[in-house]
Amino acid sequence: MKKAILGVLLALGSTAAWADDCAATIEANDAMQYNLKEMTVPASCKSFTVTLKHVGKLPKNTMGHDWVLSKTADYQALAMAGAQAGLDKNYLPEGDARVLAATPIIGGGEETSVTVDVNKLDKGGDYSFFCSFPGHFAVMNGKFILK
Repeated sequence: MKKAILGVLLALGSTAAWADDCAATIEANDAMQYNLKEMTVPASCKSFTVTLKHVGKLPKNTMGHDWVLSKTADYQALAMAGAQAGLDKNYLPEGDARVLAATPIIGGGEETSVTVDVNKLDKGGDYSFFCSFPGHFAVMNGKFILK
């Protein structure tokens, strides 16, 4: 009986660990920095949830941050186009197909998340994440890798 219970507990533990592989938390601060430069998504994930925590203190209208996913070839042009959209549209062009996933802009002490449909991405594709707040994309960006 003890072996059976231990087996169930081990199985539950491994399921929880597997589920955790399909999510990541990234922090942004008042110094225009993410704490990660790369996110790796296991091939087993059908979806991947990204939680963004703004660990700074400044409000979103002065030092807001978001997390946006696009193809690497598109991210700089997308960020430049987004600057024209304004804060109320999260500095992203409305309905732009280059935006593969995005959180809203948040300010210091806030947290948000977005779930990426991994099935819609090409395995081995070249993807990047970035902050669309004007001027931030140049230093706040990283690679999104599907394994």
